[in-house]
Amino acid sequence: MSLPILIVEDDDDLREALADTLELGGYTVLLAEEGQDALNILEKNRVGLVLSDVQMQPIDGEALLQEIKLLYPYLPVILMTAYGVIEKAVAALHAGACHYLPKPFEPDRLLQEVAKYMLGAGDEHDVIAEDPAMLSLLDMSRRVALSDASVMITGESGTGKEVLAKFLHRNSDRAARPFVAINCAAIPETLLESTLFGHEKGSFTGAATQHLGKFEQANGGTLLLDEISEMPLVLQAKLLRVLQEREVERVGGSRPIQIDIRVLATSNRDMKQEVAAGRFREDLFYRLNVFPLHLPALRERSNDILPLAKAMVARHAARQKRRIPVLSAGAVSALLANAWEGNIRELDNVMQRALILAPGDEISAEHLYLPVHSSAANVAALQTLSGDLAPVDMPVVVSDIKELEKKHILETLKSLGGARKSTAEKLGMSERTLRYKLQQYREQNPDLLI
Repeated sequence: MSLPILIVEDDDDLREALADTLELGGYTVLLAEEGQDALNILEKNRVGLVLSDVQMQPIDGEALLQEIKLLYPYLPVILMTAYGVIEKAVAALHAGACHYLPKPFEPDRLLQEVAKYMLGAGDEHDVIAEDPAMLSLLDMSRRVALSDASVMITGESGTGKEVLAKFLHRNSDRAARPFVAINCAAIPETLLESTLFGHEKGSFTGAATQHLGKFEQANGGTLLLDEISEMPLVLQAKLLRVLQEREVERVGGSRPIQIDIRVLATSNRDMKQEVAAGRFREDLFYRLNVFPLHLPALRERSNDILPLAKAMVARHAARQKRRIPVLSAGAVSALLANAWEGNIRELDNVMQRALILAPGDEISAEHLYLPVHSSAANVAALQTLSGDLAPVDMPVVVSDIKELEKKHILETLKSLGGARKSTAEKLGMSERTLRYKLQQYREQNPDLLI
């Protein structure tokens, strides 16, 4: 689990409400009533983030921010206040706050902001790991993080290569500087060069303004080249030069720009095979592969399956504003028996789906809708969850989780005669959330009669 979040708030009711929201979101919390109390807690505890009110006595949130930045410069701080004005927000950001959250705010908004800045303080618990293989990898990663060596992270799709890259950044001396990631497979070849290296105004059609590339954006920090094996050969040569010279030249530019970055790269391919096949430059491979790290597939780290699943359930339940359901013995067995070809990404999809299908406080095996169950069993489960619906003769094939959720909500609403209160109760969500979702469905399809 993550390091705890320190909540600093002098209003008892609000402090407890914030704690409830964050704990429902899967976080642990420490509580302080005012600034000096917070500083005392920080002396004895390592925390991942500080969430502080501004209007407090005798030490207000802005003074607390200054003390924290002096004593713990890498610790992220979110300030919140009902009296916020633009000038104060800007001043707080300049003073080192990572965000300024005006009250009142919805629980979802709080969880979204916390997720952005909850970077941990650089130990193995920043990544959920209980399996010996992962613990060993994190120990190795923590040691290599202290150097500036380039790291090549390999592993199957969905194993969490970018998560490990962020772990390396957080545990490095560059943690307070930018972490910039670029997916080399997601950007068209014609745009990749200017995206990486930047361009000058007028350097090509459509270049209306000067643009700083990812290398310049990451200056002083870490640049992640995600799926590096997908980079075209012509750009590989230019990338090699940048790494050798530690300088970049924008497209259309005439002068080199010095850069100071740490480069990480990921790939789901066998890079030595890519080199042998002529698809990846050997000199660039060795420049990037100074320290190789391989992420094991989820099926190879089975002790992590349940901790990951529980953390995902907690996170998604918080977003749905519902209680966190428990996993039945059958669900646990099904999770451990699955092959997880899609790794952690597949597990996350399954737990989202289970929350949609599970109406109460327990997730059972049929709610997981895994391929190990027969099509007939899956259909029977959906019929049971949706109420007294007409018999289904063919297996239900759903490729999108949101479409599955929409189908389940509308069928439940129909089975209960349109009674929204009863529907919300059966689905395990608030009436407000149900109204919001139904409004979205009407906007997507004005002819929908709901």
